[in-house]
Amino acid sequence: MKVGLLDSLGARYGRYWAALLKELGVEVATPALPAAEALALGRQSLPDAPVQVQLALGRVLELGRVDAVLLPQTAPVYSDAWGEALVELLPRRISSLPPLVALPDGGREMVAAATELGQRLTGNPGRVRLALERVKPLANEKREDMPPLKKGSRVTVAVIGPRALLADTDLSGGLRSALEELGLYGVYASDLPAAQVAERGERAERAETAPLGEKELFGALKLLDGKSAVRGVILTAPAGDAAHHAALERLAGKTHKPTLLIDVDAGQREWSELEAFRDRITVDAAARPAGPEADA
Repeated sequence: MKVGLLDSLGARYGRYWAALLKELGVEVATPALPAAEALALGRQSLPDAPVQVQLALGRVLELGRVDAVLLPQTAPVYSDAWGEALVELLPRRISSLPPLVALPDGGREMVAAATELGQRLTGNPGRVRLALERVKPLANEKREDMPPLKKGSRVTVAVIGPRALLADTDLSGGLRSALEELGLYGVYASDLPAAQVAERGERAERAETAPLGEKELFGALKLLDGKSAVRGVILTAPAGDAAHHAALERLAGKTHKPTLLIDVDAGQREWSELEAFRDRITVDAAARPAGPEADA
């Protein structure tokens, strides 16, 4: 049996799933095309889809004949059909795809999902139990620390957006370079401690019924919003993703700091509004010296 394993969509536990498949005796296929070529494949098939979906589809298509493809679950926001049901929607839009399996990317559900996957792939409970025991250390939640909030003389900005965008350098690399060239230091939501983001996300309005992606965006903003070193907030939506754009528009009203909302496409390196935003917060930073950090 040959199974594809995607490392896109902001996957954090790829090593765990790769090790599990190896212990189960399953041949693993991983994408190898340059991101631009994989994205072109996805865009040709789904020109109207969000950029992270196009890239994931391109990665699936490049794998060719496999028995299944594993990809991480994404955290949806309101009215986010792709985020809620990616593995169901893709086969409806594109015929002849292999079976797609969305797997928890961390959390308590991961081991249960691994057990079910092992049974599905091998039908051998004993082998599955042994494999789970051997890869157990890789399932442990990693110790995560807050990233530094200052870097040299650069002005710090919080960069808030979905993990599927910010944690994938094939998608967010151009933005990261653009901020550096403008003399800004970005603290990215995807680099924040997941447990602290989740804790603050539970403080969101109607948190008990809100989609996970809404709570993650709110939690990341609130983790950084009260930090005096953070002079502005850049909200980043994947290109073509109306649901995340709308979610970030709502989020913009939950901070009093200067805020800029942009769409980010793969390979994009310039945003005309970034320079003016840099100038605005640089003036603010010069006028208001940073004091002790506040607790968010």
